[in-house]
Amino acid sequence: MNYTLLTDFYELTMANGYLKNGMKDKTAYFDMYYRQVPDDGGFAIMAGVEQLIQYLSELKFTKEDIEYLKSKNMFDEEFIEYLENFEFKCDVWAVPEGTPIFPNEPMVTVRGPLMQAQFIETMILLTVNHQSLIATKCSRIVRAADGRPVMEFGSRRAQGYDGAIYGARAAYIGGAVGTACTISDKMFGVPALGTMAHSWVQSFDSEYDAFKAYAEVYPDNCTLLVDTYNVLKSGVPNAIKVFDEVLKPKGITNMGIRIDSGDITYLTKKARIMLDEAGYENAKIVVSNSLDEYIIRDIIAQGAKIDSFGVGERLITSKSEPVFGGVYKLVAVEENGEVIPKIKVSENVAKITTPYFKKVWRLFSNETGKAIADVLTTYDEKIDDSNDYEIFDPEHTWKRKTVTDFTAKELMVQLFSNGECVYTSPKLEDIKNYSMNQLDTFWDEVKRFENPHQYYVDMSSKLWDIRYKLLSEYK
Repeated sequence: MNYTLLTDFYELTMANGYLKNGMKDKTAYFDMYYRQVPDDGGFAIMAGVEQLIQYLSELKFTKEDIEYLKSKNMFDEEFIEYLENFEFKCDVWAVPEGTPIFPNEPMVTVRGPLMQAQFIETMILLTVNHQSLIATKCSRIVRAADGRPVMEFGSRRAQGYDGAIYGARAAYIGGAVGTACTISDKMFGVPALGTMAHSWVQSFDSEYDAFKAYAEVYPDNCTLLVDTYNVLKSGVPNAIKVFDEVLKPKGITNMGIRIDSGDITYLTKKARIMLDEAGYENAKIVVSNSLDEYIIRDIIAQGAKIDSFGVGERLITSKSEPVFGGVYKLVAVEENGEVIPKIKVSENVAKITTPYFKKVWRLFSNETGKAIADVLTTYDEKIDDSNDYEIFDPEHTWKRKTVTDFTAKELMVQLFSNGECVYTSPKLEDIKNYSMNQLDTFWDEVKRFENPHQYYVDMSSKLWDIRYKLLSEYK
């Protein structure tokens, strides 16, 4: 399917208006960023860049698109002709997938003809908002699991086909070990995982017969669902019986049970005792059933005996915070080769934008390897990490700190130059590993679920002066 027209209609009406006002070749700069971390967390996880690249690489108006737009009787013939001969000519930068990101710093920056940079707004937001939301939620759940594997089990509860497919991809970036969504394995290499449903157990004359049949078909991947009837009185005893009769004689020790209902803490404690007494100390206990980071954290604290988690609806929909509030704002234009900053002013302070063409830097302590702060600078500034550097809070400017013995790293990479893709997306496994490594550079205080330490996102003095000057003018 051609997604070129997956755009808000006002992006087309504005583009037509720009053309009529002689602004076809006017160069503009847009930033995508978000204002608030989902679930009041300390950070988010960037995701969706690979799909953004795919969309921009295939951007074209088909004959059917053109005929549809003509039928609206709203657009000039010159504009229709422009779309018929459309060539994407923008420069695009983005923070790499898997990177922890913070409010009000650019995630994606677009520079190019105003008509084009405006037109791609919806798809940038749609692609990056969704996957960043799910990757962020999964990261929280994985951290709550404290080293125990988390599987994404939410396909049937996702909001649409793409929600399931790309949600599974994003969850993998966020730390999940695999997914129940088979097509995501085929498309992206997210390992497909799963064994049986309750219907398998119900389809046989007895629970024992169901377990035995499954163990005979899949002896090397035998995880039995033990809560169809009664976990402790029939499920676990029948599983042990099948382990004894089918798997043990073959020397197979890779087996497990799954519990999908009931008091997870109580049932896993009792099941662990039963398995251990039967000689199956290595048998794994998998749990599912409407889990999230808070439930997982609590049942682990209560002593639940769990080896891995299957997490469905509350992950794939980010049920507790189902919207990632990314926005796309004009921050500058060019006039005679000069970058002219633009600002949006609002009585709602959170909606005041940061103008100008910018870079995003992350400062790391050479002593600890931990991230100290992020700094936004103008595009032509460079942070010299061979010297001390003063950072300050852009809202409370008296809060200042001199950073010493540090390394400054630019966060954004260029995806497109004049419409040509100049970036190759890493393998998904590499993105996941990169994300895990990046999380290790942040102190645990930033990663708390409740009341996390506020990580500093500061501005250079030059950028702050530009913003303050514009605010003063419009005041």
